[in-house]
Order: sequence, then structure tokens, then C-alpha cells
Amino acid sequence: MYQGRIARFDEPRTPFQIETVTLPEVGPGEILIRVLRANICGSDVHAWHGTFATRGLGGQLPTVLGHEMVGAVAALGAGVATDSNGKPLREGTRVVFPYFYSCHVCRNCLAGRRNACLNLTMAMLSRADQPPYFVGGYGDYYLLPAGAVVYTVPDTVSDEIAAGANCALSQVMYGLERVDLQLGEHVVIQGAGALGLYAIAVAKARGAANIIAIDGIAERLELATAFGADTVIDLNAVTTPKERAKAVRKHTDGHGADVVVEVVGHPSAIEEGLQMLSQFGRYVEIGNINVGQTFPFDPSRFVFTNKTMVGVSLYDPAVLSRALTFLDRHQHQLPLDRLAAASYPLDDINAAFAAAEGKRDVRASLIP
Repeated sequence: MYQGRIARFDEPRTPFQIETVTLPEVGPGEILIRVLRANICGSDVHAWHGTFATRGLGGQLPTVLGHEMVGAVAALGAGVATDSNGKPLREGTRVVFPYFYSCHVCRNCLAGRRNACLNLTMAMLSRADQPPYFVGGYGDYYLLPAGAVVYTVPDTVSDEIAAGANCALSQVMYGLERVDLQLGEHVVIQGAGALGLYAIAVAKARGAANIIAIDGIAERLELATAFGADTVIDLNAVTTPKERAKAVRKHTDGHGADVVVEVVGHPSAIEEGLQMLSQFGRYVEIGNINVGQTFPFDPSRFVFTNKTMVGVSLYDPAVLSRALTFLDRHQHQLPLDRLAAASYPLDDINAAFAAAEGKRDVRASLIP
């Protein structure tokens, strides 16, 4: 038996409750993870607000939120000996893993679209008042189901740096791969939170000629420059969408951006971002996960300029392995430690969420 705490999430905008629960056993193929660090992602904040309804994805309450994490193997179920790259697993091995699970046999999985699995399940959707209890990252343990993809964290990559790999970093890597960002292209990143900063770093590594970051928080704009942005646009100084689109054209030889990445999470950013695109530009939509929000749209300007919009939800699980390689190779050139500058004990989860809601931290983290 394995006993540990969970931060139970009962209803939106209600305090989390710390509860001690017991997992009877680790079943065949399962892996019990001891959570080392779990970040508070924007989607966790949206779920807490009730604007991103886990129930809409088949989830149930009460549950345990948290998905962007790094952990160590606490127990291996029968039949599990290696990670998804064939590296040996043993108790204490540090690992990361996608927080969603594909069946590997449906038509989408067989077509290479595992992030669109017809039988997809994920963290934060199961009930926390019945076994296995450890169904999200905000707890002492997290139970990986049988067949889950899991990767060993290199010894050279710290917990602080690895924690963001399985959501924010892999998501933007996958998005830029989907639109095939090319060497020498111009890129705009709308929003310089954690996803935006990772997107800047990945775009720079892929050889983007000019990276323009847009945000309204001074610290994030400074961080954007440190992560590789060539130009920053302050929403407080350039106050209208028309002015910001003009500024983007100024910094892209008058043509606009080849790729725009939206990680603001507000629909009003989409119309503005589309105006920043060049002809044949590609728009990567990641941030808007709240159902039912809309924006005005003139399709003729989209059609006449041959623009493309790509919606990105989750990522192919194999991307996570590449994300670890990216962190290992670039960690000394990037201030990755500043992404998780604020850490809170699990017992202080309510204070951590208050800080995340107020955007006082780029990424608040919980350490059980």
C-alpha cells in the first residue's frame, strides 16, 4: 500500500482540500510516480476558475488538478522495466511523461495522430474520492496507467527545468513542427508567459530570422529578450491592434510574419494576429481553450492572402523525448530557471494559485 496526500479539487473557485489517501496496489504495467515538482499551468488556473471545464472532457469531480510535472519512479508494476526509449527504469529514476494517454490501436493512433486518439484519457479527469486517488499532479504521488509513454530525465537536467517539458515546451515544439517553421522566417509570439518564452527559444533554435514578442508585463518582455526575442512590443506603449500590426510589418521588411503563435488565451488576439501575417503566413492557435468564446472574422482577407490557421491541442508523445534533448542542449544559454522562480509546498496550494491567478509568477510550482 502507498499512502500520500492529494490536493482535492471539489468545485471551481473553492479552496483545495489536502487529504491523505491510500493506493492499495500498483497494477501490471502501471508506474507509481513520486511527484518531485508540479507547475501551475494556465489550463489549471482556467479549470480552477471553471472556464476550462474538465467535466466537458468527460472528467468528474472531485478530482486532482496538475499535469505539468516531473517525478521519480516509486514503484513499477509487473512487466515494466524500461522507458519508451528502452532505458532501464528502477525505483528513484527521474522521469517525465505526457499527461494524456493514447490507446495506440484506433484509426487516429495508427495514422500517427496519437494526440487525437479516439479513446484518449488524461490526468485530472478521474475521481479523487475512489482508487487510485492519485489522478493529478498536485499530490505526493501520481499513477501512470499501463501503456503510458515515459522518458528518463537526463542527469544534467534539474527538476526545475524538466518540469515544464511535458506540457508547455512540448506543446509549442509540436506547434512549430506542425507549421514547419523554416530557417530565416519571421515569427511573432503573442504572449510571453511560459509557453511564449518556450516558443521564442524553440523558434530561435530552428533558425528564425526575426522573433517578435508581444506582451504587456515588463518582466515578461525582459524575459522574452533573454530567451531570444529580437524585438518586443509592449501592449502599454503600442496600444491598438492597428499600430501593433504596423510595428510587425516594420520589423519584417513590410511583409508581415511568416508564422504567428497565439499563446495569450483570449480570442481577441486571433483577429489581431491574423493581421500580422504575411501572404501564405501560418497561424498557430494554442492558447484559446475556453469553449464558447468567439471573435469577429473577415474570411475574405484570409482567403485572398492564402493564410493557414493550425489548431494545436496536446502533442505527439514522441515530441517529449525531443523536448528533453532541447533542454539538455540549451539550458546553459537560456534562463530556464527563471520560469519556475516561485515554489510552494503542497500544503500552500491555495496561496500558489492566488499568485498564479495574479500573474505574479511566470510559472508557480508546487513541491510536495
